[in-house]
Amino acid sequence: MAAVAGAISECLGQYLLRYSQELIIENGGDIFLRTLKERNVLLFAGNSPLSLKLAIRIPPRTTVGICTSSGTVGHSLSFGRADAVCVLSPSSALADAAATALGNLVQSPKDVPYVLKKGKNIEGIEGIVIIIGETLGVWGKYEIKKV
Repeated sequence: MAAVAGAISECLGQYLLRYSQELIIENGGDIFLRTLKERNVLLFAGNSPLSLKLAIRIPPRTTVGICTSSGTVGHSLSFGRADAVCVLSPSSALADAAATALGNLVQSPKDVPYVLKKGKNIEGIEGIVIIIGETLGVWGKYEIKKV
């Protein structure tokens, strides 16, 4: 069930690519994105001082799923305490499931290196951003920008 929103955005996106070369489908923090130009995806992390101050740069001609899980924002059940765990993958369903699983592991800032290491080992994951309070953890092929 942790991958439903990501799977829906991905299925709809793959279908709509027949009719459009560029799409942004957002479903409760889970995104299917096909862009022809550079995009910056702003990170919302609730009350964290890093919230809305960082963005993920998505290069032109990219198709990617960008999904976020939080233990402090929103109504979804989370066993973690991260303000935001954002995962990028060619599969939105995988990104959604991984964001939930990794988010559940973050109980405090000291967990960030361990969770990044776990996430790196998931086949198909291309990027991870973890925000808990003032702590930031980043891994992957995407650039993070200050805004």
